[in-house]
Amino acid sequence: MASNQSPAKNLEIHDEKVLGWARDLLDQCSSPRMMQQEVINAVERNALWRGEECLNLLAPEAPTSPTVRKLLASEVGTRAAEGHIGPTERWFAGTKYIDEIEALCVELLKRVFQCNYADHRLVASMLGNMTVYAAMTNPGDHVMTIAQPFGGHSSNRIDGPAGIRGLQIHDVPMDPVELEVDLDQFAEAARRIKPRLVTLGASMTLFPFPLKEMAEIVSEWGGRIFFDGAHQLGLIGGGQFQDPLREGACVITGSAGKTFSGPQSGIILWNDPELAKPITDAIFPALAATHQVNRVAALAAAAAEFLAYGNDYMAQIVTNAQALGKALADRGVPVLGSHKGFTRTHQIILDVRAYGGGLKVAQELAKANIITNKNLIPCDRPEDWDYPSGLRIGTTEVTRLGMKEAEMETVANLIVSVLEGKEEPEETRKQVIEMRRGYQKIHYCFD
Repeated sequence: MASNQSPAKNLEIHDEKVLGWARDLLDQCSSPRMMQQEVINAVERNALWRGEECLNLLAPEAPTSPTVRKLLASEVGTRAAEGHIGPTERWFAGTKYIDEIEALCVELLKRVFQCNYADHRLVASMLGNMTVYAAMTNPGDHVMTIAQPFGGHSSNRIDGPAGIRGLQIHDVPMDPVELEVDLDQFAEAARRIKPRLVTLGASMTLFPFPLKEMAEIVSEWGGRIFFDGAHQLGLIGGGQFQDPLREGACVITGSAGKTFSGPQSGIILWNDPELAKPITDAIFPALAATHQVNRVAALAAAAAEFLAYGNDYMAQIVTNAQALGKALADRGVPVLGSHKGFTRTHQIILDVRAYGGGLKVAQELAKANIITNKNLIPCDRPEDWDYPSGLRIGTTEVTRLGMKEAEMETVANLIVSVLEGKEEPEETRKQVIEMRRGYQKIHYCFD
């Protein structure tokens, strides 16, 4: 007997329009080789547009040096290297040069961050947070982390590694005006909750945390501070932010691909020898096996660049962010933290409610080849994620292209021309492309 029910439609998480475009394009190809060529064409389109014609003001992005890019395509990337460094620690033979590469990477990272331990095997920075929660907590433990709309990231919330670990998650109280931890409220809440771990990690990060004071509070019951420096890692290494390991944090995680300007991946740093075994056991064999040795080589090369140029590079990033924040405020754009000098990091946060909100503004700026991202700000609710009131801007990429304070004035003019509708985005786009012609070289590296 025939069923009257229509077949169930597959649930598709990705944008069906874009997937449909890909299916149609592949259907038109005469061979798998032509299909491969379409992939190459898409990569080249992105390289031309994003790499040469846009002002990339995304806080999580930084261009890598030519040497780092070359190493990412190196032969060693085809090799497997499960296990710790050393011939008896590996599952495979033939890894003596891989041991050399990985040992150089570890020791370079220790020098950059002046720490006793560093691990290089995390193929994504979020895995660093999973490592910490696996090594330092048990399911059911209480932790405190930063929530939205104050920049809290999913990696420390219920929908990320902290939630997967089965932790009881409480909010770190934040001051919506000062954009800092409310220390009095934190002391009251922490003493009541007695969290095993307090995580300081935020994707909207403008000012340092009161780490010493917080560490003293949680030490009363043996709690510890974990610093998720995904965005600030380069600034920490370059002496431009705070020094978490010396201010009370027991471990730092971070992204190698943001301010550190290396390959996209994760780094984890600590000093306490008692943490060495639980952390490395969580990394291998639990979270990383074959960990892309080409990426490890690229990370080591980026660390060597950082030893030579990191302090100057990071200082200019912060100077540019402060200059851009001031330039936008001078032109009437509301900038968070203006009463405190706008920022102490690579980020500035705009309140763009008067211009249609974060989604609309980010999309209009993208039409003008100015790439930013929508962002929740303290006046928002967490559920406003799709249509937030703010815009996040970062200065890492434009700084590595050689731009300084004078160029931030020009960037502010281009942004304001779009926000205020002074001209069509297409006209601003032409100006952006013309500006970028003079900034194609990567600075702060040996190449």
